[in-house]
Amino acid sequence: MVKISDRLKTAASLVSEGVVLADVGTDHGYVPIYLLEQKKIRCAIAMDINKGPLERAKEHIHLYGMDAYIQTRLSDGVAALQMGEADSILVAGMGGGLVMHILEEGKAVCQAADELILQPQSELSGVRDYLAKNGYMIDAERMVFEDGKYYPMMRVHYQTGKNKNTDITEKDAALKNAGNCERQDQNRYKVECLYGRHLLMEKNPILHQYLQKEHKVFETILDNLLKQPESEKITARIGEVKESLGYNEAALAYYKA
Repeated sequence: MVKISDRLKTAASLVSEGVVLADVGTDHGYVPIYLLEQKKIRCAIAMDINKGPLERAKEHIHLYGMDAYIQTRLSDGVAALQMGEADSILVAGMGGGLVMHILEEGKAVCQAADELILQPQSELSGVRDYLAKNGYMIDAERMVFEDGKYYPMMRVHYQTGKNKNTDITEKDAALKNAGNCERQDQNRYKVECLYGRHLLMEKNPILHQYLQKEHKVFETILDNLLKQPESEKITARIGEVKESLGYNEAALAYYKA
Protein backbone atom coordinates (compact mmCIF):
# COMPACT_ATOMS: atom_id res chain seq x y z
CA MET A 1 0.00 0.00 0.00
CA VAL A 2 1.47 3.32 -1.09
CA LYS A 3 1.96 5.96 1.61
CA ILE A 4 1.18 9.57 0.83
CA SER A 5 1.19 12.78 2.88
CA ASP A 6 -1.91 14.09 4.65
CA ARG A 7 -1.90 16.97 2.14
CA LEU A 8 -2.12 14.64 -0.84
CA LYS A 9 -4.50 12.26 0.93
CA THR A 10 -6.89 15.16 1.61
CA ALA A 11 -6.64 16.36 -1.98
CA ALA A 12 -7.35 12.80 -3.13
CA SER A 13 -10.43 12.72 -0.90
CA LEU A 14 -11.95 15.48 -3.04
CA VAL A 15 -11.76 13.34 -6.20
CA SER A 16 -15.16 11.89 -7.08
CA GLU A 17 -15.82 8.15 -7.30
CA GLY A 18 -15.41 6.28 -10.57
CA VAL A 19 -13.68 9.01 -12.57
CA VAL A 20 -10.82 9.02 -15.04
CA LEU A 21 -8.19 11.20 -13.35
CA ALA A 22 -5.56 13.45 -14.92
CA ASP A 23 -2.85 14.20 -12.37
CA VAL A 24 -1.03 17.34 -13.54
CA GLY A 25 2.48 17.63 -12.11
CA THR A 26 2.28 14.04 -10.89
CA ASP A 27 5.88 13.93 -9.58
CA HIS A 28 6.15 10.40 -8.12
CA GLY A 29 2.72 9.31 -9.36
CA TYR A 30 1.61 8.46 -5.83
CA VAL A 31 -1.85 10.04 -5.90
CA PRO A 32 -3.23 8.01 -8.84
CA ILE A 33 -1.64 4.87 -7.38
CA TYR A 34 -3.27 5.59 -4.01
CA LEU A 35 -6.68 6.25 -5.58
CA LEU A 36 -6.54 3.04 -7.61
CA GLU A 37 -5.59 1.07 -4.52
CA GLN A 38 -8.66 2.59 -2.87
CA LYS A 39 -10.68 1.50 -5.93
CA LYS A 40 -11.94 5.08 -6.15
CA ILE A 41 -11.04 5.83 -9.78
CA ARG A 42 -11.23 3.80 -12.99
CA CYS A 43 -7.86 4.79 -14.40
CA ALA A 44 -5.50 7.74 -14.59
CA ILE A 45 -3.18 9.80 -16.75
CA ALA A 46 -0.08 10.92 -14.84
CA MET A 47 1.41 14.06 -16.37
CA ASP A 48 4.50 16.13 -15.71
CA ILE A 49 6.46 18.81 -17.55
CA ASN A 50 9.81 17.26 -16.56
CA LYS A 51 11.19 13.92 -17.76
CA GLY A 52 12.85 13.08 -14.43
CA PRO A 53 9.70 13.04 -12.28
CA LEU A 54 7.81 11.25 -15.05
CA GLU A 55 10.42 8.48 -15.12
CA ARG A 56 10.14 8.12 -11.35
CA ALA A 57 6.36 7.96 -11.70
CA LYS A 58 6.70 5.19 -14.32
CA GLU A 59 8.92 3.21 -11.95
CA HIS A 60 6.45 3.53 -9.10
CA ILE A 61 3.48 2.69 -11.32
CA HIS A 62 5.27 -0.50 -12.43
CA LEU A 63 6.33 -1.32 -8.86
CA TYR A 64 2.71 -1.21 -7.68
CA GLY A 65 1.46 -3.18 -10.69
CA MET A 66 -0.60 -0.31 -12.09
CA ASP A 67 0.78 -0.24 -15.67
CA ALA A 68 -2.58 -1.24 -17.16
CA TYR A 69 -4.40 1.53 -15.31
CA ILE A 70 -2.08 4.54 -15.32
CA GLN A 71 -0.46 5.98 -18.42
CA THR A 72 2.19 8.69 -18.28
CA ARG A 73 2.58 11.74 -20.49
CA LEU A 74 5.15 14.49 -20.77
CA SER A 75 3.01 17.61 -20.69
CA ASP A 76 3.15 21.32 -19.94
CA GLY A 77 0.03 21.67 -17.83
CA VAL A 78 -2.84 19.96 -19.65
CA ALA A 79 -1.36 20.48 -23.13
CA ALA A 80 -1.12 16.71 -23.74
CA LEU A 81 -4.65 16.03 -22.51
CA GLN A 82 -7.47 15.73 -25.03
CA MET A 83 -10.84 17.41 -24.58
CA GLY A 84 -13.10 15.25 -22.41
CA GLU A 85 -10.40 12.64 -21.88
CA ALA A 86 -10.44 13.04 -18.09
CA ASP A 87 -13.41 13.54 -15.79
CA SER A 88 -11.30 14.92 -12.96
CA ILE A 89 -8.14 17.04 -13.18
CA LEU A 90 -5.84 17.32 -10.17
CA VAL A 91 -3.42 20.26 -9.93
CA ALA A 92 -1.64 20.11 -6.57
CA GLY A 93 1.54 21.42 -5.01
CA MET A 94 2.11 24.37 -7.36
CA GLY A 95 2.16 28.11 -6.86
CA GLY A 96 -1.10 29.93 -7.42
CA GLY A 97 0.29 31.80 -10.42
CA LEU A 98 1.14 28.51 -12.13
CA VAL A 99 -2.28 27.06 -11.29
CA MET A 100 -3.97 30.05 -12.96
CA HIS A 101 -1.60 29.74 -15.94
CA ILE A 102 -2.56 26.08 -16.39
CA LEU A 103 -6.27 26.92 -16.19
CA GLU A 104 -5.88 29.75 -18.69
CA GLU A 105 -3.62 27.97 -21.19
CA GLY A 106 -5.72 24.81 -21.04
CA LYS A 107 -9.03 26.61 -20.77
CA ALA A 108 -11.05 24.38 -23.12
CA VAL A 109 -9.79 21.13 -21.60
CA CYS A 110 -10.25 22.32 -18.01
CA GLN A 111 -13.75 23.60 -18.68
CA ALA A 112 -14.72 20.30 -20.29
CA ALA A 113 -13.79 18.28 -17.18
CA ASP A 114 -16.46 17.45 -14.61
CA GLU A 115 -14.25 18.70 -11.79
CA LEU A 116 -10.86 20.13 -10.94
CA ILE A 117 -9.08 19.55 -7.65
CA LEU A 118 -6.78 22.50 -6.97
CA GLN A 119 -4.22 22.87 -4.21
CA PRO A 120 -2.35 26.14 -4.80
CA GLN A 121 0.64 26.74 -2.57
CA SER A 122 0.32 30.54 -2.80
CA GLU A 123 -1.86 33.39 -4.10
CA LEU A 124 -5.05 31.80 -2.76
CA SER A 125 -6.98 35.05 -3.06
CA GLY A 126 -5.90 35.47 -6.67
CA VAL A 127 -6.86 31.90 -7.54
CA ARG A 128 -10.31 32.18 -5.96
CA ASP A 129 -10.90 35.52 -7.67
CA TYR A 130 -9.81 34.03 -11.01
CA LEU A 131 -12.22 31.12 -10.56
CA ALA A 132 -15.14 33.40 -9.71
CA LYS A 133 -14.48 35.64 -12.70
CA ASN A 134 -14.03 32.78 -15.17
CA GLY A 135 -17.17 30.73 -14.64
CA TYR A 136 -16.00 28.24 -12.01
CA MET A 137 -17.90 27.32 -8.88
CA ILE A 138 -16.11 26.05 -5.76
CA ASP A 139 -17.96 22.94 -4.57
CA ALA A 140 -15.88 22.06 -1.53
CA GLU A 141 -12.79 23.18 0.35
CA ARG A 142 -10.45 21.44 2.76
CA MET A 143 -7.43 22.56 4.76
CA VAL A 144 -4.66 20.58 6.44
CA PHE A 145 -1.71 21.47 8.64
CA GLU A 146 1.36 19.39 7.92
CA ASP A 147 5.07 19.83 8.62
CA GLY A 148 4.50 23.35 9.92
CA LYS A 149 2.57 24.54 6.87
CA TYR A 150 -1.08 25.18 6.06
CA TYR A 151 -2.51 23.72 2.85
CA PRO A 152 -5.94 24.86 1.60
CA MET A 153 -7.44 23.00 -1.36
CA MET A 154 -10.68 22.98 -3.29
CA ARG A 155 -12.87 21.09 -5.75
CA VAL A 156 -14.34 23.24 -8.51
CA HIS A 157 -16.34 22.83 -11.69
CA TYR A 158 -17.02 25.02 -14.69
CA GLN A 159 -20.62 26.05 -15.20
CA THR A 160 -21.35 25.32 -18.83
CA GLY A 161 -23.27 28.02 -20.62
CA LYS A 162 -22.91 30.52 -17.79
CA ASN A 163 -21.32 33.91 -18.14
CA LYS A 164 -18.35 34.77 -15.99
CA ASN A 165 -20.47 36.20 -13.19
CA THR A 166 -23.07 33.44 -12.81
CA ASP A 167 -20.87 30.75 -11.35
CA ILE A 168 -22.06 31.90 -7.93
CA THR A 169 -25.28 33.42 -6.66
CA GLU A 170 -26.54 36.72 -8.03
CA LYS A 171 -25.82 38.38 -4.72
CA ASP A 172 -22.25 37.11 -4.66
CA ALA A 173 -21.74 38.10 -8.30
CA ALA A 174 -22.59 41.64 -7.29
CA LEU A 175 -19.87 41.50 -4.68
CA LYS A 176 -17.28 41.34 -7.43
CA ASN A 177 -18.40 44.56 -9.03
CA ALA A 178 -16.70 47.26 -6.98
CA GLY A 179 -18.62 50.01 -8.77
CA ASN A 180 -22.04 48.61 -7.90
CA CYS A 181 -21.70 47.29 -4.39
CA GLU A 182 -21.17 48.78 -1.01
CA ARG A 183 -17.94 48.67 0.91
CA GLN A 184 -19.24 46.00 3.27
CA ASP A 185 -19.99 43.65 0.38
CA GLN A 186 -16.62 44.32 -1.23
CA ASN A 187 -14.94 43.43 2.05
CA ARG A 188 -16.92 40.21 2.33
CA TYR A 189 -15.88 39.14 -1.16
CA LYS A 190 -12.24 39.96 -0.37
CA VAL A 191 -12.37 38.01 2.91
CA GLU A 192 -13.88 34.96 1.20
CA CYS A 193 -11.29 35.12 -1.58
CA LEU A 194 -8.52 35.29 1.00
CA TYR A 195 -9.72 32.50 3.25
CA GLY A 196 -12.36 30.46 1.41
CA ARG A 197 -16.13 30.74 1.70
CA HIS A 198 -16.67 27.04 2.41
CA LEU A 199 -13.94 26.93 5.05
CA LEU A 200 -15.41 29.98 6.75
CA MET A 201 -19.03 28.86 6.56
CA GLU A 202 -18.10 25.41 7.90
CA LYS A 203 -15.95 27.00 10.62
CA ASN A 204 -13.01 24.84 9.63
CA PRO A 205 -10.82 24.32 12.73
CA ILE A 206 -7.53 24.33 10.80
CA LEU A 207 -8.41 27.65 9.19
CA HIS A 208 -9.36 28.97 12.64
CA GLN A 209 -5.93 28.02 13.94
CA TYR A 210 -4.32 29.73 10.96
CA LEU A 211 -6.37 32.90 11.45
CA GLN A 212 -5.45 33.12 15.11
CA LYS A 213 -1.74 32.79 14.32
CA GLU A 214 -2.02 35.29 11.50
CA HIS A 215 -3.81 37.75 13.79
CA LYS A 216 -0.93 37.65 16.26
CA VAL A 217 1.59 38.19 13.46
CA PHE A 218 -0.30 41.22 12.12
CA GLU A 219 -0.62 42.71 15.61
CA THR A 220 3.11 42.29 16.24
CA ILE A 221 4.00 43.89 12.91
CA LEU A 222 1.62 46.78 13.55
CA ASP A 223 2.99 47.31 17.05
CA ASN A 224 6.55 47.46 15.69
CA LEU A 225 5.57 49.84 12.90
CA LEU A 226 3.89 52.23 15.34
CA LYS A 227 7.17 52.46 17.23
CA GLN A 228 9.06 53.58 14.11
CA PRO A 229 9.79 57.25 13.33
CA GLU A 230 6.96 58.65 11.24
CA SER A 231 7.53 58.67 7.48
CA GLU A 232 5.49 58.35 4.31
CA LYS A 233 6.69 54.78 3.82
CA ILE A 234 5.89 53.76 7.40
CA THR A 235 2.46 55.39 7.23
CA ALA A 236 1.66 53.51 4.03
CA ARG A 237 2.82 50.22 5.54
CA ILE A 238 0.71 50.80 8.66
CA GLY A 239 -2.32 51.29 6.44
CA GLU A 240 -1.60 48.02 4.60
CA VAL A 241 -1.22 46.04 7.81
CA LYS A 242 -4.38 47.55 9.31
CA GLU A 243 -6.29 46.57 6.18
CA SER A 244 -4.96 42.99 6.35
CA LEU A 245 -5.77 42.85 10.06
CA GLY A 246 -9.30 44.00 9.28
CA TYR A 247 -9.80 41.17 6.78
CA ASN A 248 -8.41 38.71 9.31
CA GLU A 249 -10.79 39.91 12.02
CA ALA A 250 -13.73 39.74 9.62
CA ALA A 251 -12.81 36.12 8.93
CA LEU A 252 -12.53 35.36 12.65
CA ALA A 253 -16.03 36.80 13.10
CA TYR A 254 -17.42 33.79 11.18
CA TYR A 255 -16.39 31.63 14.14
CA LYS A 256 -18.31 33.79 16.60
CA ALA A 257 -21.59 33.69 14.69
